[in-house]
Amino acid sequence: MDFYKRASLVVNKIPRGKVATYGQIALLCGKPGNARQVGYALKWERLGRAPAHRVVNSAGVLRGALAFETFDRQKWLLEKEGVEVADIPGGFRVELKRYRWENTFEEALWLKQEFDRLGI
Repeated sequence: MDFYKRASLVVNKIPRGKVATYGQIALLCGKPGNARQVGYALKWERLGRAPAHRVVNSAGVLRGALAFETFDRQKWLLEKEGVEVADIPGGFRVELKRYRWENTFEEALWLKQEFDRLGI
């Protein structure tokens, strides 16, 4: 599906050492409100070799455990990139104010142009 192709492009643009939210990815795909579809795509590996570990929920909580080999694999991958991950009751969280990818207008425009160029 075109949404998954778009989402793959967006997730691959997240810089090393940064995270993006499911909603942010959906918005950049041109589908605001489709955050759950992003989660589905990651869970069922619909995005190819995209760095899924860089995707967190709107509170910065790591919710991708089902998409990884072990419950703490996402945490480990983020820490390997220099992202501090805090232990919280029932899981892990990153500080969005510090680690969120604040994509620029130019990046969003480039993505839109790529979607158009690729016909997706």
